[in-house]
Amino acid sequence: MRPVSDENGKQEAGRKEAYEPPKGAETTGTWGRGRKAITYTATAKWIVLRKKEKPAAEVFSVSYVAEGGDERRPVTFVFNGGPGAASAYLHMGAVGPKRVAFPPDGTLPAMPPRLVENESSWLRFTDLVFLDPVGTGFSRVIDEEGRGQGPEKPEAAEKQEGAVDPKEYFGYKRDLEAMCEVMSRWLSERRRWGSPVFVAGESYGGYRVGRLVRQLQETAGIGLSGAILISPALEIVGLDPTDYDVLGWVDRVPTMAAAAVHHGRSRAFRRGTSLERVLRAAEEFATGEYATFLVRGASLPGAERDRVLARLAALIGLPEEVVRRSEGRVGNLTFVRELLRDERKVVGLYDATITATDPFPDREGMSWPDPTLAGIAAAYTGAINRMLRSEIGVETDREYALLSTEVFTSWRDDAERHAFLPPPGATDDFRYGMVLNPHLRAFLTHGYYDLVTPYFTSERLRNLMRLDPETARRLTVRHFGGGHMFYSWEASRQAFSEAIARFVAEATSASA
Repeated sequence: MRPVSDENGKQEAGRKEAYEPPKGAETTGTWGRGRKAITYTATAKWIVLRKKEKPAAEVFSVSYVAEGGDERRPVTFVFNGGPGAASAYLHMGAVGPKRVAFPPDGTLPAMPPRLVENESSWLRFTDLVFLDPVGTGFSRVIDEEGRGQGPEKPEAAEKQEGAVDPKEYFGYKRDLEAMCEVMSRWLSERRRWGSPVFVAGESYGGYRVGRLVRQLQETAGIGLSGAILISPALEIVGLDPTDYDVLGWVDRVPTMAAAAVHHGRSRAFRRGTSLERVLRAAEEFATGEYATFLVRGASLPGAERDRVLARLAALIGLPEEVVRRSEGRVGNLTFVRELLRDERKVVGLYDATITATDPFPDREGMSWPDPTLAGIAAAYTGAINRMLRSEIGVETDREYALLSTEVFTSWRDDAERHAFLPPPGATDDFRYGMVLNPHLRAFLTHGYYDLVTPYFTSERLRNLMRLDPETARRLTVRHFGGGHMFYSWEASRQAFSEAIARFVAEATSASA
C-alpha cells in the first residue's frame, strides 16, 4: 500500500468538505380549495450519495411537504421504473399536485401539454418525495473532478485504476442500495424518522418496491407502513418469453382478449360484453387448454391442437392463419400490428385501447412509434421541465432524462451469483418483507389493457405465494381500466387515488 502524505490527505479532505451538489430550488403552493386547501412547500434538490465517505452520485428529488404537518403525517417515496425511467410519469400523471391534462380516455393531448391542478393528488393524505434514480432525470454519477456525468460520458474512465465507473449504479443490487441510502438521508435531513413511511413504484419501480419491502427494513432500518406496487414487473424472467416458455404466453391472453373485445374484433364475445366476463373466460382458457397446448407441443393430437388454436384466434381477434403461423405463441408486436391491420392501425403496447396509424405497413419489424410510450414522451418531458424550471425554479443546464436508453442497455446483474442463475425476482423478497413486518400493508395494482406487464402475471404470482390468511389480509389487489399508466384514464385516476387514500389511512392507523 502506498503511503499518503499529510498534504495529500489534507487536499483530499478539503475536496470532500468543499464538494457541493448543484443548487436546488424551493417554492410554496396551495393545493385544493376552501377549508380543505393544503399549503405546501415544494423542494427540488440533489441528495449526495457516498462511497467510502466520498461523493459518488447525485440523486435528484422533488418533495412536497404540507405546511403545519408533523411526524404523524405519512411520507411516500415515489419512483418509476425502466430501469432508466425518471419519476416524471407518476409525478406529472397521477400523484403530484399538478398533472398533465390528458383527455379522459388517456389518449395523447395536444402539444404543448397543459399543466392543471391534480384533483386526485396524493398530497391530500401524504407528503411526497419523487426520486430519480442515478442516470435518470437530473441524477448523475459524480466524476473524479466532482462533476455530475451521465452514462454516456467517457468509457475510458472505467479502465483507469481507481476511476469512477459511470455505470456503477446501473444494476439490481447497487440501485436498491442507492434507494435505501437516499431515503435514509431524506428522513434524517427532515427529521421525519417518526413518520409512517410508504414506498410506491411503477413497472420496474414495482420490482424495486417488492425488493425494498425486505431491504429497507432488514438492512436500512427503515420501518414501512405500506408498499404500493403499480403495474409491477415482479419477476424479470417471463417478460420476453421464448418458444420454450409457457407462463409468459399464458399471462398475455386475458389482456389480448380484452383488447379484441374493445376494438370489436373478438369472435368469441360481442362488443359490449362485460370486461369481467371476458377476462374470466380468457383466464380459464389460458390456464387450462392453452397451457396444456404449450406444455405438450407436438405431442398433442392434431385435432386437439386445431381446436385450441381456433379458440385462441377467436378470443384474441386475430386471423387464424396468423395464430397458426406463430404456433399459438403470439408475441406482443404481432398482436398490436395484426389486430387492426386492415385499418392500417396499430394498438398500444402499454394501453391496447389506444391506436395509431402504421406509417410503414409494408415493412418488417417494429417500424411504428408506440402511441403509449413514444407518443407520450414529449408530453411528460414538457410537463416536468415546466414544473421544475418554471414553477419551482430549478436552474440547471442538465437535460432531464425522462427515459434513458443508456441506463436500460447498461443494466446488469451486479450481485455475486452463479452464472446459470436467472435474474433475481422480487416476489420472494416481497413475501419475506410482508412476514418480517406483521403490520406492513401492500397494495398491488395493474391496468387491464397493459400488454407489457399483464395484470394476470401478478394474479398468478399472488396465487403461488402461499400466503397465510393473516398476511393475505394485508395485501390488497385491485385493477383498473386502462393500461400500464392506467391513471391517464380520468375515471381510473380518481378511483385509484380514492383507493390509495383508504389504504394509507388503514395502514397508518394499524401502525399507530
